[in-house]
Amino acid sequence: MNLKTLLSDTLAGHRLTVDEAVFLFSVTGPDVYDLFRAADEVCRRKNGNRVTFVRNQNIHITNICKNLCGFCGFGRTKNSPGAYLFGEEEVKEQVRAAQERKVTEICFLSGVHPDFTLETYLQFMQWVHEVYPSVHIHAFSPDEVDFVARKGKMSTTEVIQRLMDGGLGTLQGTAAEILVDDVRKTICPAKVKTDVWERIVREAHGRGLRSTATIMYGSTENTRDRAEHLERIRRIQDDTGGFTEMVLLSYIHQKTPLFEKGLVKAGPTGRDDLVTTAVCRLFLDNFDHIQVSWPKLGVKMTQMALLAGADDLAGTMYLDDVTGEAGGGTGEYLDPKEMEYICSDLGRVLAERTTLYAPVS
Repeated sequence: MNLKTLLSDTLAGHRLTVDEAVFLFSVTGPDVYDLFRAADEVCRRKNGNRVTFVRNQNIHITNICKNLCGFCGFGRTKNSPGAYLFGEEEVKEQVRAAQERKVTEICFLSGVHPDFTLETYLQFMQWVHEVYPSVHIHAFSPDEVDFVARKGKMSTTEVIQRLMDGGLGTLQGTAAEILVDDVRKTICPAKVKTDVWERIVREAHGRGLRSTATIMYGSTENTRDRAEHLERIRRIQDDTGGFTEMVLLSYIHQKTPLFEKGLVKAGPTGRDDLVTTAVCRLFLDNFDHIQVSWPKLGVKMTQMALLAGADDLAGTMYLDDVTGEAGGGTGEYLDPKEMEYICSDLGRVLAERTTLYAPVS
């Protein structure tokens, strides 16, 4: 393939194929600048000069998890040293802090505790809204929906509706990692299979519950696996329009079982982070927003991702033990003043948004 011809055709409206995405993932040397330039052009067409963020906070509930994925350093068994499970007062204390900070979104950051049920999840949301009634709750992955549905002998559609009735604002599009079952067998064998993940997301979208989409890249997958993941996500978006954004999650390797067992040598390089950002922007032509994860990339690399197709800085966060426990060390809070600084340095304008991308004045 000829890179410049492919990029020119893509900017003119050509829809990338899986094979073409595989080719773009392999771009190295000075050619990466052409790739970044094309992705940046598409980003500007969709979003102008604007970079967005949401004022959000993670609420930690437990690090006890049934999954214990190979890419994760966060999960613990019940009896492991350092295992925790917060109760009502501890959760509400975190919510009160979020309210004082005037966040608009609360995100549940939790393992999938083997004792949790649908009623447990409804209780968590009730605790949040008892303290902060107006806050948007962004929580629960398709894996969690499937888990409590099977446990309660309910359909996943019933669980989704009960969560919506209980105050869920948007569904987390996590537990996707790479939507290729051969990869999932290695990195997250206890999680739902690819088709189940897709079915639950489609059910949520069909009921008007929107979600993020995610890709966790740089562990054991190859570039074709990544491209097939993106193709599946794009197909769902074609049919439902329910994804709010694509969230890129760079694999942090240092303290994870995959790395400790020698199944991976390291996580993605800086080139890989930026190339993956650009390919997501170009391939996902039905997405307006590509989100870069500053806790995983660090602020300087995050700034460069804004030149490679990303337009969203995620949130203020405040807490991110998942990244920290895996070996990431980039901090847990990004001040909007620092966001504004790195955006203005690029000639971009920072704008606060809601979870659903409405502007906050």
